[in-house]
Amino acid sequence: MEAAALKPVLIVLIDGFADWETPLISGIGGDFYGLRTRHATPGGGAVTSMGGLNVTGLPDIELQGDEVIVLRGSDGWTGGDAPDLGDMLREAHGRGQTVAAICGATLALARAGLLDGRRHTSNGLDFLRHWLPDYAAADDYQDAAHAIADDGIITASGTAPGTFAAEVLRAAGLPDDALSQFRRITAAEHSA
Repeated sequence: MEAAALKPVLIVLIDGFADWETPLISGIGGDFYGLRTRHATPGGGAVTSMGGLNVTGLPDIELQGDEVIVLRGSDGWTGGDAPDLGDMLREAHGRGQTVAAICGATLALARAGLLDGRRHTSNGLDFLRHWLPDYAAADDYQDAAHAIADDGIITASGTAPGTFAAEVLRAAGLPDDALSQFRRITAAEHSA
């Protein structure tokens, strides 16, 4: 598959990011399907994963064109000092860019109002209500073990990196036959 046919993907990392949540996007997506991915962090610099992986030299977030924006989960999204990306995310979504978040990063979408009126999921309804007492999109919440895509917004719990990656790849323009192949690859270990 030609990489030029796919929209690029920006993966946003913050300190304490979850090691397991997006490698299927950048790894299989890049190696098998030619997906172009890049990583950035608010303000630029270094971040360390939950598992202790140090990532240095990351640029600040600068949106480019029609890329799919992916927010990777971290406990850092739960606190009062979580990065405020609301304006950037609302503007990007308003321009037609897909915005995706997994695990704790769904809190950033909720804070930005991007879950309102859209089917979405997260680490649980109680999780959203605990960290966001003013969370107002409970009527649209879906208790799902898989990722949910609705109106250019993709959400998933931290236990659904496979279906999250599939929805991000779909948003990037991966054709249906390749998407089916990707789903088979990532599900193979569960078919025994």
